[in-house]
Amino acid sequence: MEFSALVTIAAGSGGVSAGIVFAIILAVLAVFILFKCVVVVPQRSAYIVERLGRYSNTLEAGMHFLVPIIDRVAYRHSLKEQAIDVPPQSCITKDNIAVDVDGILYLQVMDPAKASYGIGNYLFATVQLAQTTMRSEMGKLDLDRSFEERTNINSAVVAAVDKASDPWGVKVTRYEIKNITPPRTIRDAMEKQMRAEREKRAMIAESEGERQSKINRAEGEKQEAIAHSEGERARRVNEAEGRAREILLVAEAQAEGIRRVAEAIGQPGGLASVNMQLAQDYLKQFGELAKTNNTMIIPSNLADVAGVLKACTTIVKNA
Repeated sequence: MEFSALVTIAAGSGGVSAGIVFAIILAVLAVFILFKCVVVVPQRSAYIVERLGRYSNTLEAGMHFLVPIIDRVAYRHSLKEQAIDVPPQSCITKDNIAVDVDGILYLQVMDPAKASYGIGNYLFATVQLAQTTMRSEMGKLDLDRSFEERTNINSAVVAAVDKASDPWGVKVTRYEIKNITPPRTIRDAMEKQMRAEREKRAMIAESEGERQSKINRAEGEKQEAIAHSEGERARRVNEAEGRAREILLVAEAQAEGIRRVAEAIGQPGGLASVNMQLAQDYLKQFGELAKTNNTMIIPSNLADVAGVLKACTTIVKNA
């Protein structure tokens, strides 16, 4: 009614004004239709086009033209890898301890058509599935092992969610646990346990150091005793060899002296020289005996020096 009234007023004002209004209306309508017909899809994005309410095609990056009124863009998807924050959830471990676990889920839309029609909201569904899988995996482990098995837990969540999300056209690339938060009482007990473990390791390390120190000292003393005994043995061997050499040399010298005395006795006048030497030694030793002792042992016949010399001479001749 308002549009007709405007046309009537414009017609009443004159034919020229009515034509201008009609042209403006046609221009606005053309711009609206052009705006509805041309669609520009950004890079790494995909648009789902429906024709009369049914899936028609998937528009990739670039400019596309649609049929006005008949075609419409029903869904818009990003083909980039997305990081979704998985909210903290309460999980019960194998040893019946409640812990809060949160993480980050990485996924990517591989088939935009399946992501549009395979499920109502694939983001919500993948997050819920990741949480339920996490609760299941945490229930298989004790609290102490849950901190060590993060890699295995992440792999299990990725495998389960990726398998379930395949009909949705979504690929789950990885899942990472951010925090595992046990109750305050459990954290206090764990801190005490870790403190006791550190003190235990410190005492063991100290005792091992002391033990090694004693072993090193004992080994040093052993090596010192061995070296000392080896030195003492070498010294005694050297001394024994020296004494043996000395005895050998003395014996050789005595033998050489005796041999030469024997040779001298065999020479002319040698026996007389021996007699004279024996007489001198006899008298000298007799005099020394008188000097060093209070008691003197004298021959029964002091004048029988010749008899003594004769006996010595007979021994020399026999030798």
